[in-house]
Amino acid sequence: MKAALAITLALALTAGAAQAGRSCENKAPDAANVQRAMTLAEHTARALDASGAQVVVLARAGQDLSKYGLGWSHLGLAYRDGARWRVVHKLNQCGSAQAAVYRQGLGEFFLDDLHEYKAGVVVPAPAVQAKLLEALRDNGRVTRLNTPAYSMVAYPWSQRYQQSNQWALETLAMTQDPAATSRDRAQAWLKLQGYEPTTLHLNAFTRLGARATAVNVAFDDHPNEKRFTDRIETVTVDSVFAWLNRSGLGGSVQVIR
Repeated sequence: MKAALAITLALALTAGAAQAGRSCENKAPDAANVQRAMTLAEHTARALDASGAQVVVLARAGQDLSKYGLGWSHLGLAYRDGARWRVVHKLNQCGSAQAAVYRQGLGEFFLDDLHEYKAGVVVPAPAVQAKLLEALRDNGRVTRLNTPAYSMVAYPWSQRYQQSNQWALETLAMTQDPAATSRDRAQAWLKLQGYEPTTLHLNAFTRLGARATAVNVAFDDHPNEKRFTDRIETVTVDSVFAWLNRSGLGGSVQVIR
């Protein structure tokens, strides 16, 4: 199984890498946006070098989620690889309900038609970093909890689907608890550590519209008592950042522009 997972990751790093995580619109890259992405990547690399960290939790603002009170849209786990930084994160395949784990450089991580050209960084505690670093370098371990079936609003305490921020959070949990060798065990550890997901208030009209128009949105993993009272819980970057700081597992958020 470990060999198969490593092969899956290797394939994800090549075929489809140009489309995953990108807009489905077929258009040439805008030169100004490419320049802004590369500038942000450079500024982020300098800040990460100065932090002295080996691993950080890294976010980008790809979408405007301000109407939900959220400032970040996508989470990755970045680690030092010699003189450079690499980011491991999960990306939804364009136009599908499938996703895979990718290993990219900072430049490619930010090359995503961002809503706002800023990065959010949380430096984990040294002990957390040490355990994360070992796993992030291992293709088998870093994909162990990946579920290809993707929903943008996956329920945090179910294993039917898995969205990008959820993969990063569960992978972090896996590295910290030796018993967390499955998604349900990782989720149990997160509950014990006080993680609280974000609750989005989405009415039935919004839910039905999203489900009808987007193949990567599903609500059937959410408990009926919450779904039918317009409470959709999901893993957001903002909730992960707040929990890391609250639990003492990480510091405060540093914003880089």
